[in-house]
Amino acid sequence: MSLSKPFINRPVATSLLMLGLVLVGAVAFELLPVAPLPQVDFPTIQIDADLPGASAETMASSVATPLERALSDISGIASMTSASSLGTTNIAVQFDLSRNIDAAAQDVQTAINAAGGKLPKSLPSPPTYHKVNPADFTILSLALTSDTLPLPEIDRYADDFIATQISQVAGVGLVDFHGEQKPAIRVRINPDKIAQLGLSLEDFRTVLGASTVNGPKGNLDGPHRAVVLDATDQVFDADAYAKLVVAYKNGAPIRIADVGTAVDAAEDAKEAAWVQDKRTIIIDIHKQPGFNVVETIRRIKERLPALIASLPPSVKVTIAGDRTQTIEASVHDVQVTLAITVCLVVLVIFLFLRNFWATVIPGVAIPLSLIATFGIMYLLGYSLDNLSLMGLTIAVGFVVDDAIVVIENIHRHIERGLQPRDAAIEGAQEVTFTVVSMTTSLIAVFIPVLFMTGIVGRLFREFAMTVGAAIVMSGLISLTVTPTMCARLIRHHRPDEHGRVYRVCERVFDAMLRFYDRGLRGVLRHPAMTLAATAATLAATIYGYTIMPKGFFPEEDTGLILGVAEAAPDTSFAAMADRIQGLGHIVMADPNVDNVYYWIGPNPTVSQGRMMINLKPRSERAASAGQVIARLKPKLSQVQGIALFMQVRQDIQVGGRPSKTQYQYTLQDGNSDELARWGRQSSKRN
Repeated sequence: MSLSKPFINRPVATSLLMLGLVLVGAVAFELLPVAPLPQVDFPTIQIDADLPGASAETMASSVATPLERALSDISGIASMTSASSLGTTNIAVQFDLSRNIDAAAQDVQTAINAAGGKLPKSLPSPPTYHKVNPADFTILSLALTSDTLPLPEIDRYADDFIATQISQVAGVGLVDFHGEQKPAIRVRINPDKIAQLGLSLEDFRTVLGASTVNGPKGNLDGPHRAVVLDATDQVFDADAYAKLVVAYKNGAPIRIADVGTAVDAAEDAKEAAWVQDKRTIIIDIHKQPGFNVVETIRRIKERLPALIASLPPSVKVTIAGDRTQTIEASVHDVQVTLAITVCLVVLVIFLFLRNFWATVIPGVAIPLSLIATFGIMYLLGYSLDNLSLMGLTIAVGFVVDDAIVVIENIHRHIERGLQPRDAAIEGAQEVTFTVVSMTTSLIAVFIPVLFMTGIVGRLFREFAMTVGAAIVMSGLISLTVTPTMCARLIRHHRPDEHGRVYRVCERVFDAMLRFYDRGLRGVLRHPAMTLAATAATLAATIYGYTIMPKGFFPEEDTGLILGVAEAAPDTSFAAMADRIQGLGHIVMADPNVDNVYYWIGPNPTVSQGRMMINLKPRSERAASAGQVIARLKPKLSQVQGIALFMQVRQDIQVGGRPSKTQYQYTLQDGNSDELARWGRQSSKRN
């Protein structure tokens, strides 16, 4: 029995089936998330431990080392990196991609408990851990500034009014801060004065801790009513702290104001962020896996006006970074390439077949196969990204082969005098095995990609599955829809019925055939020379492969440059702030730069900073991102005591260690000797 015969005999049902595939694929296309690259979950866990006041060396030897030894006993660890600075240690543990993140988290907790006995007893709290995914990049960055309000007040608005509301938007994952300035009270005590009074800093710490506890007061029970006692016993401002009584000497109270001062300040004084040389609070918004990046940012921007309206007029909210532009442009370019590919394939078919309906049939089969593939992609949880769309673009050349094989064989039977319906049944039955074998062989080409391990395998698995799904749908459509359309549309034409275009193309093809015949005869007359040319070509190919630069992904101009600023480890916060601002001034002066924002502290160390350089749209600047980096390097090297390593920001990067925002950086073009020399000069000056 012919597989195609039921469909040929039931053209209405076949048409409805085709329409159903189109509708399902169109709906799936709208539901597919948009992303620059396939979603790859890196099983990564970050451990944080704090010991206020401890030096970086103490943190590394007393905290990081015991934790690393305990963590190294866990199986399946791909890499483990740590960074220790004043009072804090961060350890990033990345597991094999096959490792379940939840099971790995339990092993990490067990290792932390095992290392507890070797950690300093003065740790204020046990080490904590949380799951991170370096692939969840920042999709939107907001900057909050004000000309009148202090930074702690701006931070309160950023946390209470902006971040809490944005985190509720569908598709938003992590929301974190740079330059965070949580409101706090800083109490400064004169050690000479308290020594004269016979007091210690511990006395002040105890009083400060007990003076702001909103504890229970009890209740009063009467014959008819019970009253719960309630009193305001919390201290909220610096003036109230200054009036706190620490002790009594000779019957007189000793207040904090007598031996020191209390001021309103920030909780972390060694953290700062700037946007265009102005102090700011940066809010970084990360996407949630499986959501449409473009749609998520659209929802955020729709809510922003209402959120901004709830803030004081003196607080200004600006979009410092927006990944929508590059993602939309990248995906749009691939979609345009896909459309052009389909048009070129159809044009080539027309030039060779020179039959309108014979061209229309594969012209319908190609988009139908691609649209049906969208439904399979949705069921597999894939996204519309550069790799999946590239797979569809490549698949265009594959999916058209099946339709052409079926059409040519059916057309051959029509020219022999069979009726179109009988020719469609017989012709499709003859090539069924051929189409199945072609489909199977093409799918087999991509099977090794499915077995690739590591990050590369995870990324290109979606590419291989997308191409395979398109090929399968092409085979099914070629054996069902294509012969049905041939039975209804293709008719036999006598040679004298062909038009001028047909005859012109025929003469061109005959000339090409004669040229090929002469060339083939010439090659066959000189076999030794032909084999020598083949060997030389093979040798040149191998040599070219060895000298060709290799990389994970080609560098593309995304309009965003990432910079990592490093200074000597003993650089103070004030010195680091001055130096990174100096770098910022140079970057801002470049005519190709739209805006720049940067921050320092506290993670991983105060002596390191991050800089995000947003370039103007490609149509508005004369230089590419790589050229901008090359032009900035000599100017940036003039800032003494600090080095800025820059690279074009890609959508996914592998290597390095996660930072506070869970990026992974790879430092490039660094001169460690020069940086060390700057560090020694800085130490001598200080």
